[in-house]
Amino acid sequence: MPDETPDPTGRKDVLQRDLTTAMKARDELTASTLRMVLSAVRSEEVAGKTARTLSDEEVVTVLQREAKKRREAADAFEGAGRAESAERERAELGVVERYLPTPLSDEELAQMVDEAVMAASAEGLTGMGAMGAVMTTLKPQVAGRADGKRLSGAVRARLQG
Repeated sequence: MPDETPDPTGRKDVLQRDLTTAMKARDELTASTLRMVLSAVRSEEVAGKTARTLSDEEVVTVLQREAKKRREAADAFEGAGRAESAERERAELGVVERYLPTPLSDEELAQMVDEAVMAASAEGLTGMGAMGAVMTTLKPQVAGRADGKRLSGAVRARLQG
């Protein structure tokens, strides 16, 4: 699903619609993966004291968590010599990634970090002391497009360099 095209329906609706399409097409991999993702979304919706409907941003967070699980499982299976299981996890990861926003390129991330570091230095924050302020500024901007580890690595490298 291209993230740039405006869709009047939410991500959850798109997932549900694509599940129906995959089931009709007898695409077992896509159907089973979307069932797992929708199950995770529903679990998140009923977690806590009151049931609620997740926003698109919250659905993206669930999708990111599911993608991370698939990556880690694939690595674990690969390390245990179970190549077939690792391939299945990677195939499921490919399905989940279709619904995630387009990741930031290294250049885009570096530019955003540079701008945030300049803004922090204008406020008198320099060096590693600016790390928290820069991260606080950037986290909402890169949400869903770069993970925290990648972001903090880029910020740290910029502040130390």
